[in-house]
Amino acid sequence: MPNYRMDRVSEDIMRELTAILRTVKDPRVSGTLLSIVRVDVTRDLSYATVYISSMNGIEAAKEAVKGLKSAAGYMRRELGYALSLRHTPELRFVADDSIEYSAGIAATINRIKKEENA
Repeated sequence: MPNYRMDRVSEDIMRELTAILRTVKDPRVSGTLLSIVRVDVTRDLSYATVYISSMNGIEAAKEAVKGLKSAAGYMRRELGYALSLRHTPELRFVADDSIEYSAGIAATINRIKKEENA
């Protein structure tokens, strides 16, 4: 299977999961600001690893992953309705700290700029 198709399917899954994420009613998921950072799909499209990041830090992302794992069946069913794939991939959720990391870098850059101006 060409690599561009897997990239396209990954983008489609990420787009649809972002919309489905808003409909999940688990308080561990709906109570925080979550973002889907990236989706990796296996070559046979049987598994999709979804990287989740939270504005509240890695601990909030880990707690949200627990809620997402319990809602994985619902999300997979909704994903199957939204996409026309032969098999809907099984979803695996992983907590990621990329938003927290990038916010730290931005804060460091702002601090350095303030020190240079002073």
